[in-house]
Amino acid sequence: MTTRGAPAAGRGVRGDLFDPLCPTRQLLDRIGTKWTSMAVKTLADAAPDEVRFAELRRRMPGVSQKMLSVTLRSLSRDGLVSRRVEPTVPPRVFYRLTGLGLSLETALAGLRTWAEEHMTEINRAIEANDQAVDGG
Repeated sequence: MTTRGAPAAGRGVRGDLFDPLCPTRQLLDRIGTKWTSMAVKTLADAAPDEVRFAELRRRMPGVSQKMLSVTLRSLSRDGLVSRRVEPTVPPRVFYRLTGLGLSLETALAGLRTWAEEHMTEINRAIEANDQAVDGG
């Protein structure tokens, strides 16, 4: 079944990942980025505490201020992260995972474990492929 348009209210609705309009595909596109994975992991490590924007950026080597801002905005929009602003000068902005965000961290942890368990095999395959391409 292909889900198009507005997401269904119930759970367990399956989509068609080959359809660019599939809500499941669109969600996977958003949560499948390295910065999303790193932000969720960083916030999960701090849970249940909040983390300030500047501290998140320090804990995520290589992320630009703009990319972190875009990532957190998307996570907040999806209900995975809550944002709290203290009205100081300059404003202090804090983030934490919601319950839904913590459930995403569980899934991402499984993917990280798989990557760690299979990285040696993947590296061997890459080396074999590179040698075959270079040698042929």
